[in-house]
Amino acid sequence: MNEFAKFIIFSGIILILVGLGVMFLPKIPFIGRLPGDIIIKKDNFTFYFPLASSIILSIILTIILYLIGRH
Repeated sequence: MNEFAKFIIFSGIILILVGLGVMFLPKIPFIGRLPGDIIIKKDNFTFYFPLASSIILSIILTIILYLIGRH
């Protein structure tokens, strides 16, 4: 039961961090507007694929999870 409690606590912390990220992400000026993000606008159709932002976010999360896993 102790492992399950740790899992629930860790999941809650992750959800809080994701919620804060969703709340503050639009206020960060460069996220989603990097060179390499693909935006195609037609008459009433917009396709947006944040390629460069996704790569940078992946690198940052990889480093964070690597540092957490070392301890």
